[in-house]
Amino acid sequence: MLFAVFQLPCLLIGLSVMLGTQLAAAKRPNIVFIITDDQDLHLDSLEYMPRVQKYLTNEGTFYKRHYCTVALCCPSRVNLWTGKAAHNTNVTDVLPPYGGYPKFVNRGYNTDYLPVWLQKAGYNTYYTGKLFNSHTIENYNNPVAGGFTGSDFLLDPYTYSYYNASLSRNGEKPVSYTGQYSPDVVAEKAFGFLEEAISDEKPFFLAIAPIAPHSDVQMGKHQFSEPKYAPRHAHLFKDYKIPRTKNFNPDQPSGGNWIAKLPQLNDTVIEYNDEFGRARLRALQSVDEMVEGVVQRLTDNDILDDTYIFFTSDNGFHISQHRMHPGKTCGYETDINIPLIVRGPGVGVGKVLDAVTSHTDLAPTLLKIAGAELRDDFDGLPIPFTEEEKGKTEHVSVEYWGRGIPEGKYGSEGGGGFTIYANNTYKALRLIGNTYNLYYSVWCTNETELYDMTRDPEQMHNLAVPEQLSSEYKISGRSVKDVIARLDALMMVLKSCKASTCTDPWKVLHPQGDVSDLTSALSSRLDTFYEEQPKVSFRKCELGYIVESEGPQVPFVFGQGASHGGSFLEEDSESQNPL
Repeated sequence: MLFAVFQLPCLLIGLSVMLGTQLAAAKRPNIVFIITDDQDLHLDSLEYMPRVQKYLTNEGTFYKRHYCTVALCCPSRVNLWTGKAAHNTNVTDVLPPYGGYPKFVNRGYNTDYLPVWLQKAGYNTYYTGKLFNSHTIENYNNPVAGGFTGSDFLLDPYTYSYYNASLSRNGEKPVSYTGQYSPDVVAEKAFGFLEEAISDEKPFFLAIAPIAPHSDVQMGKHQFSEPKYAPRHAHLFKDYKIPRTKNFNPDQPSGGNWIAKLPQLNDTVIEYNDEFGRARLRALQSVDEMVEGVVQRLTDNDILDDTYIFFTSDNGFHISQHRMHPGKTCGYETDINIPLIVRGPGVGVGKVLDAVTSHTDLAPTLLKIAGAELRDDFDGLPIPFTEEEKGKTEHVSVEYWGRGIPEGKYGSEGGGGFTIYANNTYKALRLIGNTYNLYYSVWCTNETELYDMTRDPEQMHNLAVPEQLSSEYKISGRSVKDVIARLDALMMVLKSCKASTCTDPWKVLHPQGDVSDLTSALSSRLDTFYEEQPKVSFRKCELGYIVESEGPQVPFVFGQGASHGGSFLEEDSESQNPL
């Protein structure tokens, strides 16, 4: 009898623990992740999406300083889904040998990325739309993209054909949707997966990736034409024009490298580019409607308050800025500063957050939401959801390898959209603090650019040219030359960083911990240390990440000389034979 008396509380405690564990698992939030293709922030596209404003921006938080780390579809998406910088994934292009789905698979990520991790954490995972470039009607099942409870992927060479899409559902033979509008097809598939996910009663992750507002690309053509839109949206935005900012087709050349050599666009091209922008806005209306459909279904099933909704793009876009034809691939703010809106439990409502965040931070964020353990090899950190949580991160590292790709009717004249602008490889850095807002870049031609984004947000006045280096211009009380010395050293760390050296790069230079931002690095006592640092440079412009062509890799450590941890990734870069 005495044993039974003692046994009963133990059983009750055991049942309580078991029930508590089950309830905790049941209460884990759902995640809907919407990623558009090439959507801009600086051409005001969000202002023309009223449902996104109503259901997401007004009910969540807008991240005004969110950045992609590669201004190109596939490497940006791999960065997002792995939480690793492109120089670490070494998926740096949209096509083999340097990128695309085959490279993603060959690098081992098909069994080691976000959906796989979420499944291990107990989530059902679904995806519809574009996953990666070079995911084709030939290789869709060799292997099937890993980590999904249900999937329906857009496949090349029809991914960007708005009225001739081909999709593979759960690894089955591709089905053609000729005559149907691709973003609408993806929306309907998303609604179906949402209903399936809700019926299972497990926490779920659903990614929705329509192609809008990417340019239309027909099979066998290298021309990127204006995006197609549904007939129901043809009447919209007839008066829209690309914002006439200071960098819009300027009278004097601007930018660096090949961009500084561009001729001014004529009136015919400008008129076409405005229409190109209108087509993009019209294409986004299907996405806007889809957002409302998702929210309504979550509401109808009484799970909206238990669901996080993310809205972002893989990269930004430019049209006529710095005299450029439509496109991306550059390091300028139009191409890298992109939409990010989040709503969900604990997220500020109707807020604008100025925390510096990047796509590298989103996989850690999503794992944190799922209650899963964060990985030690992440190159990013979970983003804050409120002003009170805002961290001290001030930097984003941006990188690109390959060519500049002009789009549109006039951008493709004279050689094809893939081959016009060579030597577009570069490293770039965005650094934002209380007293500075800077963009610094080094091209593979070893030209440099520095812009004070507080006084020059359109990036029209390069402070890294010789006449500015010797001027009286001050940033945070120091000369341009002194500031560049710090930025270049920071870039030296970031260009081959891994894990914590990506999130806390100043500690590589100053392991004592007394320098943690640009302000403390600008102390005059450190002038000699930074002046003597090896400089970021390139020996050759390459189409992929080949470390032998990327100049010095190791910074000096304060008080120690050359760093023994500065060259973080040589074993993962490509040899001269990337295959």
